[in-house]
Amino acid sequence: MKSLAVIPRELARQDAEQAIDFYLSEAGPDVALAFIDALDATYRQIDDNPGGSSPRWGHDLNLPGLRSQKLKRFPYLVFFIERADHVDVWRILHAERDIPSWLQGGEEASI
Repeated sequence: MKSLAVIPRELARQDAEQAIDFYLSEAGPDVALAFIDALDATYRQIDDNPGGSSPRWGHDLNLPGLRSQKLKRFPYLVFFIERADHVDVWRILHAERDIPSWLQGGEEASI
């Protein structure tokens, strides 16, 4: 397996920052750090095997190549597309969120 750089888009970075801020304010620094560790582990897992992640949302939303990977211990999904030279991370969304609604604007609408 080739190793690809996992590169989050600006919205994905903002999603992660919002989740970290939430955990800092609601659960404390230990939980926020655990979220960061889980996100890093998920990025490594995606890097090791991007094709092993779920294509469900890609099929449901008719976005070929869109995959998602759940964070361990946290209700978040990392949405990404494998490119020739990197993994393009679109969003990091809470699993209870209305997932299709994030496609209605901006840069995410184009693959």
